[in-house]
Amino acid sequence: MTNEQLTALADELRLRQVHGAHLRAGACISDPRREKVVPMVESWAFADGTVPLAADEAVKALQRAIAAGKLESWLISSSGRLLAVVSNTERAMVMLLECEGDPGKHAVDPTAEGWSGGFVLANGQSDEYPDADTVPLAEALGVVHHVLAVGTPPVETAWMR
Repeated sequence: MTNEQLTALADELRLRQVHGAHLRAGACISDPRREKVVPMVESWAFADGTVPLAADEAVKALQRAIAAGKLESWLISSSGRLLAVVSNTERAMVMLLECEGDPGKHAVDPTAEGWSGGFVLANGQSDEYPDADTVPLAEALGVVHHVLAVGTPPVETAWMR
């Protein structure tokens, strides 16, 4: 690690000590120095407590869940980021949040027209979304794989805050 990276990491640790209670409560800390921190490898697990998964395993687990009728899934990273997938078996809304409480961003399909229903949440609520605010399921699974494997959304996927 370079001296700059060590300094940035030390700053990050100090921020976490000072703001630790807020971090545990799910608040994000906005600090420009965070940009200097070298990204660390994140591990991801399903919110239901499933052990950390590699990207390929997570995508397969999502496919099984959707096939079984569980259309809402949440993954949580070791750094506190959240990735949500809500599907109707044909399309999916994929949301990436930096922490709990963050409004996040979601993958979009700007050329899509119309609306689709059948996005069933874990609480039983059935939602309907504009197709432009969702992506085809195969693309959604690719987005999930990329975020879990690389840490960022794929550049070819459009996102909206």
